[in-house]
Amino acid sequence: MNKDETLDFLVSNRIYPMCSKKGKIFLKYPKSVLLSKEQAQEIIESLNIKTPEECTKARNEIKELVAKNNINIPINEWVIDERPREMLLKHGADKLALSKLLAIILRTGKEGESAEELGRKLLNKFKTLRGIDLAPISEICKIEGIGTAKSAQIKAALELGKRLSRERAEKANKIKKAEDVIWYVREFYGPYLRDAKKEFFAIILLDIKNKPIKNIDLSKGSINASIVDPKDIIKEATLNSASSVILVHNHPSGEPEPSQEDLDITNRISKSCELVGVKVLDHVIIGKNEEDFFSFAQKGLIK
Repeated sequence: MNKDETLDFLVSNRIYPMCSKKGKIFLKYPKSVLLSKEQAQEIIESLNIKTPEECTKARNEIKELVAKNNINIPINEWVIDERPREMLLKHGADKLALSKLLAIILRTGKEGESAEELGRKLLNKFKTLRGIDLAPISEICKIEGIGTAKSAQIKAALELGKRLSRERAEKANKIKKAEDVIWYVREFYGPYLRDAKKEFFAIILLDIKNKPIKNIDLSKGSINASIVDPKDIIKEATLNSASSVILVHNHPSGEPEPSQEDLDITNRISKSCELVGVKVLDHVIIGKNEEDFFSFAQKGLIK
């Protein structure tokens, strides 16, 4: 390649010459660009850079050409009515597309891509917010332009959504029927247990007016089963002066239908609690999707 061809290649691939403290010239480029050491050296020789000053001049020239060729205008240069933050302030968060909401969380893009385009990349890779929530940070960081800081921002925002759901549940004044139990479990436990890989068993303690007073995680089991001792439930109910209790656990398989083991443990816990004057109001099993819940009380399996 002659110098002009080399320059075009560097601009189109966003490759920049750099100079080390010892004066050694090297190339900085995106991970998506595959260059062998021999190719990199050939490019450096083609540029004929000898000094740090020449290196800086060449790098600035490439940056200017990249900026001219860049069709992705930074968000702060968009028409005001199209900027995600301004749109949220004017129309409300509920009116914004997911990519724009993610852009506000990400705040900045990378060279050549806006924050909204990074948001679209996230959605294209993981398909849904739930998919992003399930993805480990290491996987999110594989998207070019999203590092650990941006990944942490995304995870924090998703966790805020889960905690908002829990806050709604905690404001419940009274649980009167099975539908109230399912709503409470959906809001408080659903976001955390629907995609859990292991089986968790928890209890909701209620006072004499059926108002939830405490949520307690009792066990984290294997992928197939939790180990629950009725004595632990009675102990917690006694310590917290609870009049009744709701049992909650998830099925990692995603199917909420109870197993024979679920039926047996529910009966055993109900009989044990009855001996000390504590009533088991319901046992709810959480499945894979938001609507996948099994209520023992709703099905007449708890009287």
